[in-house]
Amino acid sequence: MLAGVLWDNDGVLVDTEQLFYESNRELFARHRIALSERQFFDWYLVDNCGAWHLLAARGVTAAQIAALREGRNRQYSERLAAEHIPAIAGVAELLAALAPRLRMGVVTSSRAEHFDIIHARLPLRQHFEFVLTHESYANSKPSPEPYLLGLERLGLDAAQCVVVEDSPRGLQAASAAGLRCIVLRNALTRHYDFPGALRVVDDMAQLRAVLEELM
Repeated sequence: MLAGVLWDNDGVLVDTEQLFYESNRELFARHRIALSERQFFDWYLVDNCGAWHLLAARGVTAAQIAALREGRNRQYSERLAAEHIPAIAGVAELLAALAPRLRMGVVTSSRAEHFDIIHARLPLRQHFEFVLTHESYANSKPSPEPYLLGLERLGLDAAQCVVVEDSPRGLQAASAAGLRCIVLRNALTRHYDFPGALRVVDDMAQLRAVLEELM
């Protein structure tokens, strides 16, 4: 019987994937490099390598790339603070319905600063026992480390839990940790079949139906 859910953040709880893509696209555009949505999907949502190799191929040094990455993170923080970041439609209601019945935590590759900016204005965080961000572990998704740490924090067996993700690297991380994974697709990922997922859904109503079935 299902006892716990580990939630990704970007693209699952909040609608930020497109904004993060745009932040990266603008950075590379300043260097006359066009970053397509498909390249973003392949390099950020599948492999988690980023597009920094495009700059390295042009002779940009590792130190310069590190500075550009930090600059992007600062600008992204400013955009998050300035813009209204909506929760995914229906997620607040779903979390409120699940909270009395399931233990829940967040396992995200988002930086803590970005997570805090977004959730300061949303009523979602109250439903989670803990939040694990980029700073919480050494190896990010697709490594299983984030989800293994999430399981440890819940104190539950993998068979008692399920993960909700939106990206191939998130699915890979969950599977490598021995966890079942439900994938919630979005505009950037609707073309992908997500082989190995327990179920693939397109909205919160479908997700709720799968979770109710597992309970």
